[in-house]
Amino acid sequence: MRSIRFNAKLAAAVLAMVRAAFPADQPSASPTDLVRRTVQKEIAAGNGDTKVMFMDRKETPHGGQTKLMVETREGMAGMTVAFDDKPLAPEQRQAEEAHLAGLVSNPEQLKRKDKTEKEDAERITRIVKALPDAFLYQPDGTEMGSPAVGKAGDQLVRLKFRPNPEYSPPSHVEQVLTGMQGYILIDADKCRIAKIDGTLGKDVGFGWGFLGHLDKGGHFLVEQAEVANERWETTHMSLSLTGRVLLFKSLNIKSDEVFSNFRPAPSDLSFTQGVELLKKQEAELAQNQQQSTPDSPK
Repeated sequence: MRSIRFNAKLAAAVLAMVRAAFPADQPSASPTDLVRRTVQKEIAAGNGDTKVMFMDRKETPHGGQTKLMVETREGMAGMTVAFDDKPLAPEQRQAEEAHLAGLVSNPEQLKRKDKTEKEDAERITRIVKALPDAFLYQPDGTEMGSPAVGKAGDQLVRLKFRPNPEYSPPSHVEQVLTGMQGYILIDADKCRIAKIDGTLGKDVGFGWGFLGHLDKGGHFLVEQAEVANERWETTHMSLSLTGRVLLFKSLNIKSDEVFSNFRPAPSDLSFTQGVELLKKQEAELAQNQQQSTPDSPK
């Protein structure tokens, strides 16, 4: 009898977990169904014309770098405003302005930059599209959202994932997914990804082994949040990957980026206008920092 009571309690606990992960108004929803709907929403959201301005702080083994960034119709414009949280020295600021001026005055270089950014975005889109088929998912409870992950106060569905042995990546871009395992947090009501935390459980080759491989143990983390009314943005990204490229060149990527201070930007902003906007924001930032420094001259 004790065993029967124990099994009944265990079954009730499992049922409660499943009900928490999948609301009653979606009784037939499976983890893969939820991921598929969420991916569709993410792709649709990424095709919008709304543009933003934000701050990007990136930490690598070489130090920290803070940039003001703005999306334009000709690609992303960025201006470095600090190294290791210290404002730029005069010569560093001159070099940064010269770099931006070079992009503005060189249409071909600007086109190449924009082309590279679009290719990177396409790779990310292809990986996101592959999520429903590349992994097997199982419910793993729920977590509460926060200002930096999902939406504060919202309940997020947590799903564990592992490679789907029947998945065949269509290109080397999706090949990395064949060795990834971890968990994903989804806002089921809004169908948005709040977090993906993945680790390579094995070495993964790309380009059928001729181009190189990524080592087992590599880690990948992306967090998203609602930064404005129904507008979601990436708030945190962390990469820790090692391996080899072209069989002989070592690959070592280690970075941690935090994205913050999101504000809307004009949808038809040109790159030149974006640079001018960055300069204006940088001047305001420098003035605010000077005013907040107790020892600043009066």
